[in-house]
Amino acid sequence: RSGKTAPKDDQRMGRGGELSSSAVGSAAQRDSTVLIKGEMYDVSEFKHPGGSILKYLTGAGDATDAFTEFHGRSAKAQKMLKALPHRKATDGEVKARAHNGREALAADYAALRAELAAEGFFDPSAGEIFYRLFEIVAMHAVGVSLLLKTSYWWTGVAVLGCVSGRCGWLMHEGGHYSLTGKIAVDRVLQQVLYCVGCGMSAAWWRNQHNKHHATPQKLKHDVDLDTLPLVAFNEAIAAKAKGPVVKFWLKIQGCAFVPISCLLVALFWQFYLHPRHALRTKRYGELGLMALRYWIIFGVVLASSSWPAALATYLLYDQIAAAYIFTNFALSHTHLPVTDADQYLHWVEYAANHTTNIAPGPIVNWWMAMLNFQIEHHLFPSMPQFRHPRVSPRVKALFEKHGLTYDVRPYFSCLAQTLWNLHAVGNDLKASKSA
Repeated sequence: RSGKTAPKDDQRMGRGGELSSSAVGSAAQRDSTVLIKGEMYDVSEFKHPGGSILKYLTGAGDATDAFTEFHGRSAKAQKMLKALPHRKATDGEVKARAHNGREALAADYAALRAELAAEGFFDPSAGEIFYRLFEIVAMHAVGVSLLLKTSYWWTGVAVLGCVSGRCGWLMHEGGHYSLTGKIAVDRVLQQVLYCVGCGMSAAWWRNQHNKHHATPQKLKHDVDLDTLPLVAFNEAIAAKAKGPVVKFWLKIQGCAFVPISCLLVALFWQFYLHPRHALRTKRYGELGLMALRYWIIFGVVLASSSWPAALATYLLYDQIAAAYIFTNFALSHTHLPVTDADQYLHWVEYAANHTTNIAPGPIVNWWMAMLNFQIEHHLFPSMPQFRHPRVSPRVKALFEKHGLTYDVRPYFSCLAQTLWNLHAVGNDLKASKSA
């Protein structure tokens, strides 16, 4: 729910939501102003429906690109923005904050985005939607059949674990509203895929994941860096570890990440963090879908198994799913440098400096659901992911023009670098320069 209370003084709000220069000046001192498209917005009395992400974009920097990518499809968000107290930014404010100091890069990026939009690259495809949903249904059917009706029990569990991970890939697209392009439809699909397919909360994911997209690999901002006590991807995070047990665990995290840590994270999310969030935010529909998941698993698919056998099967299935999705996501950022909390980069610089692509190919493209094109995804999170390969050459040209690195790494090489980084961080070693 959004919340805008009455202004505390007549300097705060004028007719039509206009804000005086002195009011914005005092608001900036309280880190409560956001710069969007050349306008200064006072958000000191605004309760952002998406949670605390707004505070990461106040007081400094330019939030134009983040707003465009997160809310470009939402007419409601556009209306809410216009209703906020605002005024035109002064020349000094524009010089200090606009484009985060990369005016030429910002202009070329905006031009590229406009070209791609005009050419239909942000439009969904009915055929792609059907294929992705059919794949989920078909893989579940195959996995259950192998598990219950054949001697290929292990294969059935593996297929079901894989498709649970692919529910995560697809719900990710729904959460960015890039699947059907219709926010209400994408939200329903995301809820079903994530709550039933993965046992997790779609609302929690949207709240957290957009913070990551706004400032990837930025300390005190990117929630994906806040991973203790189970894992630390960076020396600054590992330094916060307390107690001999946690410090020992970090020493072995390079070996434990895929087989153990991924499963522990999934179980923590499924049985504590996400149900608690759904309960606290009164998202009872999500709780009902999570309950449906466990009724299907234990009340239908594994109904004839003993409880020990059913639990063991579930843990194996969950481990495969968690290792699949979390390990692949880790390849995109975790081995890369971080940005200090008080450092502001341009939207494109975040994608260039803190994101890795995995070399494309038919198998890798399917295995990572086109999110091996993470650079393109971070530049254009509202773009349907299947369009990334065609966009890639134009993004690379943009990077080359502005002296930015277009980082592409082979899958297994990047996997080795990611695991080595975990080992190096946990043991206080100097990570390999190539990582």
